[in-house]
Amino acid sequence: MSRVCELTGKGPMVGNNVSHANNKTKRRFLPNLTEVTLGSDALDRRFKLRISNAALRSVDHRGGLDAYLAKAKDVELSPKALKIKREIAKVQAAQA
Repeated sequence: MSRVCELTGKGPMVGNNVSHANNKTKRRFLPNLTEVTLGSDALDRRFKLRISNAALRSVDHRGGLDAYLAKAKDVELSPKALKIKREIAKVQAAQA
């Protein structure tokens, strides 16, 4: 399973461990990913997503999964999240 957030596209970064003697060795900074279940109001369904805690806070701030996906860029989303976004847009277009 890749260590990439499904909503933001945030992945591992590369940097250095720096010792007291100033020796540098490569290391990875991994994103803080958690598996959460988010509900869609438009679809009336729940989805299991592996997202970063920063993305979870953004989803809460924007008012839920539907509102977050409406503003999210397609390039950043995983194929699973992109499919959910298209389903939500289709249902909202039918309601309007």
